[in-house]
Amino acid sequence: MVQGSRRTGFADSALVRLLARLSAADIRPTGQSTAERLGQWLGWTDAIALSTVLNGAPASSASSRPRASDAAEERECQRVRSTLTAAITEDSLFARATDATDSPMATDFAPYRQRYLARQQAMEVGIGPLRARLRSALAARSPAMAKLAAVDVVMTQALDAREHSLMAGVPAVLEKHFKRLRREAQDALETQAALDGEAAPIAWLDTFHRDVRDVLAAELDFRFQPVEGLLEALRTRQAD
Repeated sequence: MVQGSRRTGFADSALVRLLARLSAADIRPTGQSTAERLGQWLGWTDAIALSTVLNGAPASSASSRPRASDAAEERECQRVRSTLTAAITEDSLFARATDATDSPMATDFAPYRQRYLARQQAMEVGIGPLRARLRSALAARSPAMAKLAAVDVVMTQALDAREHSLMAGVPAVLEKHFKRLRREAQDALETQAALDGEAAPIAWLDTFHRDVRDVLAAELDFRFQPVEGLLEALRTRQAD
């Protein structure tokens, strides 16, 4: 049996757990299955379209791609992921703070919001075509896998708008975390100045930079799950 994406539900993902920790939120299990939560995301039109794909005749397959193409798809997925990961880990904005730690109130969140949105856009630009490429590879493999590729198209259409809305809220969580860290740093500086007559720098930005990198990495993992699912389907090499 061909398996589809093993995508983790948004509410169950490491990304949400990390954001909950940063915002000091208490996320309790809903008791709902992944299928139930998925059903809440699907509108009537999307559900009908998905049902049509699942129950319809398998799409035709012109020919079976050479097995050597599997390695090419693997390499391309690794390349895209490595590029996106490097963009996060090597971003100078998230490097170790220096002078900014001496003046906690002097730093503004706006540059971080812009950079985070830029990283999200880079993920979309990199992963979208990669996912389409893998669907094409599946469709050329067999009728069963062509049907799986069609399901992925429908799922993308059904869930992307909702996912985009959820991801758009991540910078707001980070901004609150940023302001809390900055406020705590300022309070600590004022207390230390009152006790010792001087204020030593507090590396609150280093903590924030690490947290932003962790959130970006978790978001990349989440966004890459459909790609991993499609790759796994290619590895099965299931015949008709």
